[in-house]
Amino acid sequence: MPSLGVHDMAIDLGTANTLVYVGGRGIVVSEPSVVASDLGSGAVHAVGAEAELMIGRTPATISATRPLRHGVIADFEVTEEMLRYFIRKVIDRRTAHPRLIVCAPSGVTEVEKRAVEEASLAAGARQVHLIEEPIAAAIGAGLEIEEPVGRMVVDVGGGTSEMAVISLGGIVIARSVRVGGYEMDEAIASYIRNAYQLAIGSRTAETIKIELGSALPLGDGERIFEVRGRHLVSGLPTAVQLRSEEVRAAIATPLAEILRAIRDTLEQTPPELASDIARDGILLAGGGTLIRDFDELVARETGMPVSRAESPLTCVAVGSGQALDHLDTLSLTTRQLGRSPATPDWRTAQS
Repeated sequence: MPSLGVHDMAIDLGTANTLVYVGGRGIVVSEPSVVASDLGSGAVHAVGAEAELMIGRTPATISATRPLRHGVIADFEVTEEMLRYFIRKVIDRRTAHPRLIVCAPSGVTEVEKRAVEEASLAAGARQVHLIEEPIAAAIGAGLEIEEPVGRMVVDVGGGTSEMAVISLGGIVIARSVRVGGYEMDEAIASYIRNAYQLAIGSRTAETIKIELGSALPLGDGERIFEVRGRHLVSGLPTAVQLRSEEVRAAIATPLAEILRAIRDTLEQTPPELASDIARDGILLAGGGTLIRDFDELVARETGMPVSRAESPLTCVAVGSGQALDHLDTLSLTTRQLGRSPATPDWRTAQS
């Protein structure tokens, strides 16, 4: 096995959170993908957890934003600053230039791939390799993806949902929809605005989703949660009692879009691989799959066994980190994301 460089690292650059995995150490950083910067000079005031606390609370001269949207770079310069912050936080040496593996959604365009690579290089990386999120999630969850067996992974993140069928270490068929946890948050905020004339922030919407969100009726377990916000008519701070069935109705549309993409992927899967999936089931990964009863909803809609990764929030980063052991083999392949170098090169290097 090739020796691992002390500055090799993998970054799961997500719309919601960024995780950094360092060879030999595991996940060392897990912080929100948020940057607070000065609107005039562009100077960065805070990154990560500190910047997230500023969302919705900044003065007019400072903006706290998420530079990634739907899993891809929406603001190149801010993303570069964020990557530089995380790299330096981990290495703690301005002169270090690590080799990087960066996760990317399977549906990104060539321009978006190049943006990720160039931002990583500008942030100080020596080499950059991209790995598709479903492949990384499968590896991190412990699936033996190098076998000639069909495996299906559904990864629901903050900005994108990925569905992929994997066999022989590569993606056979994949689908990416730009719907995820944030669309659920926005749906909740929109419902409360229309039903109660109450304006709430994105963090409050996410809290509601965690507290009350469910994919199926909870029966006797239905809950009520007090929500505070600004009344659109009076302009005054107001509290309302929100029921879990209201939240379920609000997030039904984004959930339906994710389920439709899962069914479309299964319909396009070759028969032999489909029979493998029917036997072994579908693996769920990503924070969006933590919605109550989401696994049961997928099982009902597809008729397939469904299991959730042991650690849905970290399995993509862990899988990317395991690829670090074979960066020397990866370097023989193209530096751009594509179907051909998905993983056979480094996976077969183990045998």
